[in-house]
Amino acid sequence: MTEDFLHFIWKYGLFERSSMISDTGEIVKVISLGEYNTDSGPDFLNARIIIGNTTWAGNVEIHLQSNDWINHKHQADKAYDNVVLHVVYHYNQPVIRTSGEVVPTVELKFDNSLYGTYCNMVSEKKGLPCANKLNTVDPLIIEVWLNSLVIERLQQKTRHISGLLALYKNNWEEVFYICLARTFGFGLNAVPFEMTARSLPLSTLARHRGNTKQIEALLMGQAGFLDEALIFHPYYEELRNEYIHLKNMYKLKTIDVHLWKFLRIRPVNFPTLRLAQFAALVQHSEGLFSKVLSCHNIQEINALFEVNASEFWNNHYTFDNVSPLTVKKVGNEAVHTIVINAVIPLLFIYGQMTANENLKDRALAWLNSIPAERNRIVNLWEAIGINPVSAFFSQGILQLNNMYCNRKHCLSCSIGMQIITATSGKNV
Repeated sequence: MTEDFLHFIWKYGLFERSSMISDTGEIVKVISLGEYNTDSGPDFLNARIIIGNTTWAGNVEIHLQSNDWINHKHQADKAYDNVVLHVVYHYNQPVIRTSGEVVPTVELKFDNSLYGTYCNMVSEKKGLPCANKLNTVDPLIIEVWLNSLVIERLQQKTRHISGLLALYKNNWEEVFYICLARTFGFGLNAVPFEMTARSLPLSTLARHRGNTKQIEALLMGQAGFLDEALIFHPYYEELRNEYIHLKNMYKLKTIDVHLWKFLRIRPVNFPTLRLAQFAALVQHSEGLFSKVLSCHNIQEINALFEVNASEFWNNHYTFDNVSPLTVKKVGNEAVHTIVINAVIPLLFIYGQMTANENLKDRALAWLNSIPAERNRIVNLWEAIGINPVSAFFSQGILQLNNMYCNRKHCLSCSIGMQIITATSGKNV
């Protein structure tokens, strides 16, 4: 048994209320369960409880056994003086407030099948905890839950953006540039890509916007790819010479090249190629965030990011290896990834911070206009019957999988809660 599970039982009123007797022998009736408290202090605030003939308004504290009150030193903590009811799974001793008054305690009684179902779910070692019971959940509940998870995921992404906005004094173009760079890292290289962008202000790049070679030299150099004096190709030497001059001019500090990852990455996602494509985007996209704000449909957005790496990269993925000739364009799938992970979160938080609901709605509409992502997690959910029709729902699935299923947070998941409570015929 866990305290989290007892919190769940109390929060949704899934206990037996008709026979609650306190350790002092008085009948206990619950009028209001209180508000679940996720901060420090008692577990539920502002509950209303009748004990004997007296109605109490105050807080509820929940423990596995009553002597946990002593173990947690609540008897010496005035924050717990307003606890009107102590709820436990197993009673083994009375407890007191700082004043010495006894705190009424009751044992929580509930259908044991609820806990059995929960244990079966969280003990699942392979696949999804609810895979074999998902077909018992109302599809409307799943749809509503995924909708809310999309917003949760966006808010999670915007927390990082908020930090950047504070750091860069609400310079939206600079923050957008950094967020775009992070997204061009496509997961494994997100951090070094962001570090490169942070080390190289957009204002510095803007001074060289008319010169593709200098833009590329600055980005490749700051990423550490021009440190070695090796003659891979005349183009490499040209970039390196440009960078040495610009590095001294701007007193730049290169990031550690060993931060970049190439292993088990497809050549189209090699950081050298993505940096070259990012350089092309920077070269042709002055005031890019302003342009995003003026777009009204996903087609206009996609067009902003359909850029090609410079000519050298037509037969290279790295500086030192020649590859078959092909124009290294940012493909549709990559553009969708950039829009999902950089453009839409920036647009959403901009709408939030400027109280512009239309922009927030536009961000969600664009998410609905993009095809569902194709990856291992989405495929896993499709195999058990959850088929996302757009990136809006695949983003919800990713949030569900990463923040709830992987962490076995079934008690906080609408799907998990429905499966657990269905065992006893009760609904939350």
